[in-house]
Amino acid sequence: MKLISQMTLILFLFISSNLVGQALFAEKENFTRQDTLRGSITAEREWWDLNYYHLDISVNPETRSIKGKNTIRYTILAPYQTLQIDLQPPMKLTRAIQDGEKLQVLSEGNAHFIKLKKPQTKIGGIEEIEIYYEGQPREAVNAPWDGGISWKKDENGTDFIASSCQGLGASVWWPNKDHMYDEVDSMKISVNVPKQLMNISNGRLESVVKKNDDTTTYHWVVKNPINNYGVNINIGDYAHFSEIYQGEKGPLDMDYYVLKDHLDKAIVHFKDAAKMMKAFEHWFGPYPFYEDSFKLVEVPYLGMEHQSSVTYGNQYKKGYLGTDLSGTGWGLKFDFIIIHESGHEWFANNITYKDAADMWIHEGFTAYSESLFLDYYYGTKAASEYVIGTRNSIRNDKPIIGLYDVNSEGSSDMYYKGANMLHTLRQLIKDDEKWRQILRGLNSEFHHQTVTTKQIETYIIDESGLDLTAFFDQYLRDIRIPTFEYRIVDSKLSYRWTQVVDGFAMPIEIEIENEKKWLYPSKEWQEIKINSSEIKVNINYFIKNKKVQ
Repeated sequence: MKLISQMTLILFLFISSNLVGQALFAEKENFTRQDTLRGSITAEREWWDLNYYHLDISVNPETRSIKGKNTIRYTILAPYQTLQIDLQPPMKLTRAIQDGEKLQVLSEGNAHFIKLKKPQTKIGGIEEIEIYYEGQPREAVNAPWDGGISWKKDENGTDFIASSCQGLGASVWWPNKDHMYDEVDSMKISVNVPKQLMNISNGRLESVVKKNDDTTTYHWVVKNPINNYGVNINIGDYAHFSEIYQGEKGPLDMDYYVLKDHLDKAIVHFKDAAKMMKAFEHWFGPYPFYEDSFKLVEVPYLGMEHQSSVTYGNQYKKGYLGTDLSGTGWGLKFDFIIIHESGHEWFANNITYKDAADMWIHEGFTAYSESLFLDYYYGTKAASEYVIGTRNSIRNDKPIIGLYDVNSEGSSDMYYKGANMLHTLRQLIKDDEKWRQILRGLNSEFHHQTVTTKQIETYIIDESGLDLTAFFDQYLRDIRIPTFEYRIVDSKLSYRWTQVVDGFAMPIEIEIENEKKWLYPSKEWQEIKINSSEIKVNINYFIKNKKVQ
């Protein structure tokens, strides 16, 4: 996610000037050293590779506090004696220990530089460090967009607590290497909560241990690599039900945790989950985390793509809180949160961006997955109408790709401009099965990896056999919509591209008197003879059409 809220989408429609959007973006270009410490691969991060986390914490709802430690196992890649760990105030890093010795910690805002005593000189050597911390983490203001910890109550007045931290960073509630380039290979999550509550986190439940008469600790184990914002805690008075899905890699455990009062309606409503799995395994390949199972977990906010622990708060309604973001009616055929957030298991959790500037890899493909779900169950026409309908949310305010090394996301157009770029690309490839194999190939080629936009572009170019360099530059790095400009005079159709980057020469399909024809425009005028005074341009292309005299 981070999903665009309904109000945000409505506001987008009122922003008609690109200059306004660019001015707002310019104001945010005054980045600080903290932005660099968060968004870049610093020297204090680069020399060590994450292997394993054991996050072991107690959550106290009464004081809205968290206390515990994170044990970090890592491999030495190069000699260095300072290690960067991130933890955001008001959380406090209380001590760091290696081999039983307390270490010096120099803090600079959210970044904490730990001076290691033991020589870190053995390349390939594996070491551990324990990071102790405590405090009252930032409370989510408007989760998941403005995240942190949501301290809520359910309808019965029972504590209902959940984390959400995409963009803001996992270090808002636990200490970690808070940069997306280095995913931990595996993880254990141990959460101690009051005895009347359950904690649901990522992976599989290993054990439940009663600490005393008042608290219980839930131990979860994640066997696959996981990105830091994908780690979550969900605490409430849950009921559990499950099913086994016969997937491409065999039986897949699908577990559902919902508030007890919602159990009956959840059993009916969550049927979309198995439908999602069937459609997305068809389009994207096997679910990437069979070893860790799949879960839907009810939370007190709208939802997020936490890996193998997808969170849900769409009020058991179809669409997005009962509305259709495409305006076509097709968006009411499915529960938006179940489909969109689960789509992220392939694009965000399996394939993860290295730098926040490339977040479109998560959001563009996943917004596009909504239409592919429709394609699987209702056909290509329905899918096309849906994705075309979402164009109303595109504002073209700034490029989809953000600025690198400062934790800067690009435009929120990464959702539906990204989806419409991919839908346009499907038309260029012409062969739907080839397109499906490219989508599946991405998830195979980059399985459990962090990637760059360049890697995604190169793979699609190589597999499609098309020169898409200018195509990607146009839609990812420029704010203009390609304009197909044409005129018809004396049985001659003249045409060209305007509002495009250098080298943009995307083919386009038109219809002349019920006959389809491919044109190959460039910036220069070209012409052909036709026996008609009108043409129809294929609406599946995300472009503008302009007839001139």
